[in-house]
Amino acid sequence: MKQGFTWKFLIIIIVLILAIWQLSYTFKFMGLTDQQKAKMDPVKLSRLENRAIHLGLDLSGGMHIVLEVDKSKLRPEEAKGATDRALEVIRNRIDQYGVSEPTIQKQGKDRILVELPGVVDKSRARELIGKTAMLEFKLVVNNSKTQEIIKKIDDVLSKSELAKEDSANADNIFSSIAIYNGYSLKVLKSDVPLIEKLLQRDDVKAAIPSDVQFLWGPNPKATDTQERDLYMVYKKTLLTGAAIVDARAGIGTSNNPMGVKVDLTMTRKAAGKWAAITGANIGENIAIVLDNIVQSAPRVMSRIPNGRSEIEMGNSTMDEAKALSVILRAGALPAPVKIIEERVVGPTMGLDSIRQGINAILIGGLLVLLFMAVYYNLSGLVADFALVFNVLILLATLSLFRATLTLPGLAGIVLTIGTAVDANVLIFERIREEIRAGKTYRTAIDSGYEKAFTTILDANATTLLAAIILYWFGSGEIKGFAVTLSIGIVVSFFTAIFVTRVFFDWAVTKFNIKKIKI
Repeated sequence: MKQGFTWKFLIIIIVLILAIWQLSYTFKFMGLTDQQKAKMDPVKLSRLENRAIHLGLDLSGGMHIVLEVDKSKLRPEEAKGATDRALEVIRNRIDQYGVSEPTIQKQGKDRILVELPGVVDKSRARELIGKTAMLEFKLVVNNSKTQEIIKKIDDVLSKSELAKEDSANADNIFSSIAIYNGYSLKVLKSDVPLIEKLLQRDDVKAAIPSDVQFLWGPNPKATDTQERDLYMVYKKTLLTGAAIVDARAGIGTSNNPMGVKVDLTMTRKAAGKWAAITGANIGENIAIVLDNIVQSAPRVMSRIPNGRSEIEMGNSTMDEAKALSVILRAGALPAPVKIIEERVVGPTMGLDSIRQGINAILIGGLLVLLFMAVYYNLSGLVADFALVFNVLILLATLSLFRATLTLPGLAGIVLTIGTAVDANVLIFERIREEIRAGKTYRTAIDSGYEKAFTTILDANATTLLAAIILYWFGSGEIKGFAVTLSIGIVVSFFTAIFVTRVFFDWAVTKFNIKKIKI
């Protein structure tokens, strides 16, 4: 009998130690201030965060976004399944970006719900989620032909009504605003609308060869020079983003040792094509175009046989380069998406929710512990230990399996406390009935647990089934409630049937108790 109790107590002690050990990561992480997190090694901080309990959007703060997929420009065969493909691309982008426990799910036919716990940077989230990311490689029109086309545009405009309005620049209306430097045309930011208006004129379009188009470079930042690059490129796409197998942000370009860049690695098939393209265009510039914006147009110095290239990011930050590399690795969206609902949950609101939820658990838990101790005497204290043990295992399990704790999840914990107590009440009342029937305390305990077992099992099984259905068909918040409830039911069954039984059997056997206060 002694050996039997030894291994049973050993199981309880081991489970208790493991639960406390697992929860220690949560206590350490939540105890860190923002300053301490900033000073901590990023790798160690990431490992600590991964082992801690993950808080949902309503507790940690973050972004709630609803997107709508624009299928208006897609052919019927392309529109079919476009929302599902967009959802997978967005999921890949967010997974690679490292957002912890996001919610990404389809709503209706054309909408996607995205919840990003801990993310409060609106602009970064919009760029990450909504960027179409159509990557193309196009050949830049060479110097002599570019000047020839510019001359034709100037000639056309010199015969228009604009020449009368600006007689001083009648012969070079276009080239006086868009100044060619042998690489690109430089346009003052204030003149960009005028150039765009000129390029939309029918007579100017007629002067531009049908296989050539103008594309802008990135919009200059407030701290940059107020000139924007305008490139003349061939419409034919040499390679697309489908050729990219990997993209990594880095520092150090051929023109700037401290410049930010994104290194591209192509597929084996595309690498051969890229080698042929670069070999045939040595001395020429190839534009790297993202969503019709020329990110850079490096000159081909030699044939590139290894399928590697780079995008120079100019004065962009490393974070922007990382975001672009994530988008390129994850792929392009099949159709544009627009944000139709956007809401930021502040961390202060999350902290208030946590504080109120914890207060509810503590107050409710203390009242239950007090009731059990008063109503069932010493037996109630055994149940109280099992109840605390129950909550520890539940929280440790959430941490171990990286489940997300939401505000409804806290409600699930409160309900779990009630479920655990209910099982003990059933057992204790059964034991009381057996004692009143004249049975010995040892027999009453055995009979009480045996007869209550079926009732507890049926009640827990039906509740667990309901929780599984809620998880299967519910949304993010409902799933959070279902997860904590499911884990809590399983754990409470273990603590009610096994843990309390061990203590009762041990006390009756060890101390030969003749009377139980129950």
